[in-house]
Amino acid sequence: MSIPGDPFGGLGGDAAGGIGALFEQAQKMQAAMVAAQEELAEARVEGSAGGGLVTATVNGGGELVDLKISARAVDPDDTETLADLVLAAVRDATTNAHKLAEQKMAAATGGLGDMLGGMGGPGGGLPGLPGGFPQLG
Repeated sequence: MSIPGDPFGGLGGDAAGGIGALFEQAQKMQAAMVAAQEELAEARVEGSAGGGLVTATVNGGGELVDLKISARAVDPDDTETLADLVLAAVRDATTNAHKLAEQKMAAATGGLGDMLGGMGGPGGGLPGLPGGFPQLG
């Protein structure tokens, strides 16, 4: 039940207790997000193209960390196809990294990422992490 004029909108019988519980919940979510960011920094995600002729590996932030090219993909007379395969493999790996980041952050925020805007959902604000997840801590 909300009390008329209650600036806390009825966050509980005791406004201070309601705010304290909300603050505690926010701290837990922040810790979970930091842990998820640390996991993403260590994660390695692959993508491939040409039926595995080119395989790219990126970290959880989408940074390219490894690239493997099969000798079968190398044709000195057709470097354009090789370039296209490399681009496709890197894009595939980056897309996979973004999906992983979204999953980790959704788990960390309990699915509240979209409601939090720049506080943990896609479209937020940390350069270098997929979806723009904010640096907390």
